[in-house]
Amino acid sequence: MRLWSLHPRHLDRQGLTGCWRESLLAQAVLAGRTTGYRSHPQLERFREHSHPLPAVGAYLGALAVEATARGYRFDRTRIDEAPSDGALPARIPVHDAQLALEWEHLLAKLEQRDPDRWQRERLLQTPEPHPLFTVVPGAVASWERASP
Repeated sequence: MRLWSLHPRHLDRQGLTGCWRESLLAQAVLAGRTTGYRSHPQLERFREHSHPLPAVGAYLGALAVEATARGYRFDRTRIDEAPSDGALPARIPVHDAQLALEWEHLLAKLEQRDPDRWQRERLLQTPEPHPLFTVVPGAVASWERASP
């Protein structure tokens, strides 16, 4: 499961669609609809949120907005608790080192899967975080399993 802290605009087609599927799975776990993946480490930051389901709903909502901008049709009715007025729930902090690690991880994937996107993205000095996250100084998250 990879729930990117990066803005969905940075993801290639496979990254965006995979993140959508995995985020729907995360939502099902948080809603208690599945027994699998209950202890997945990337769910920690959503579980720690004061309102986990609206938080994952906002996360999914931003993915759906990006999908629409690209001409994809993600089924927004699958979002359990989407923000009704577009307002995000309290933002989740993400450490700058975590964002940097994810950025390098994504660039490695893009180099193989989508060289044109890789050429554009690798020139960015600082990637944008997903709208649900706010960047704060700090180390790679304890739940991260990707190698630095």
